[in-house]
Amino acid sequence: MTIHAHALLFDNDGTLVSSLASVERCWARWAREYGVTAEDFAGIALHGRTAVEIVGDLLPADRVAEAVARVERLEVDDVADGGVELLPGTRDLLDALPADRWAVVTSATHRLAAARLDAVGIRPKTLVTADEVTHGKPHPEPYLLAARQLGVDPARCVVFEDAPAGLAAGRAAGMTTVALATTHRAEELDADLVVSDLSALSVQVTAAGIEISVRG
Repeated sequence: MTIHAHALLFDNDGTLVSSLASVERCWARWAREYGVTAEDFAGIALHGRTAVEIVGDLLPADRVAEAVARVERLEVDDVADGGVELLPGTRDLLDALPADRWAVVTSATHRLAAARLDAVGIRPKTLVTADEVTHGKPHPEPYLLAARQLGVDPARCVVFEDAPAGLAAGRAAGMTTVALATTHRAEELDADLVVSDLSALSVQVTAAGIEISVRG
């Protein structure tokens, strides 16, 4: 299977990098500080959503802003302790792409996303974060904004995601979707193509755009 595109749009956590251990540490500490129980977390969707949406489901409205700032501080500080690592295939794939043909689209804040990306040496020319949108994933706004910033028709973009919410956002934006089974089972992921991680893919830049293929 070969997918043709003009731009590639990547989620960050679970797609380009792994920060799962860091996220679990920081949110567990945050939960203890704010009296949030495992049962409270069990009742809400977590992966692929912004911190302000998650916290808004857990705490009264008048505590959300301060609580979101606290979890962001915890996560940014944790980056310095080695809380982020590249996932397989990330470096090779990104190095093969022109800087103006790809973007990172994440549910993290700009401060947190920049810290995680910088820690592994990824410096995207285009970065869309939770601070820049009104509606986070699964709403299509983040991916549509990235396409607009790159100057590419959404229908010519391919979204790479590990989470159902992000894949739903890509589909709603009218984009081709590629799911990476890094944090969810393959059968849980609804996408045009499902692979293990980015190492399963190769890209070739041509005069007509970008060709994405599954490695033999």
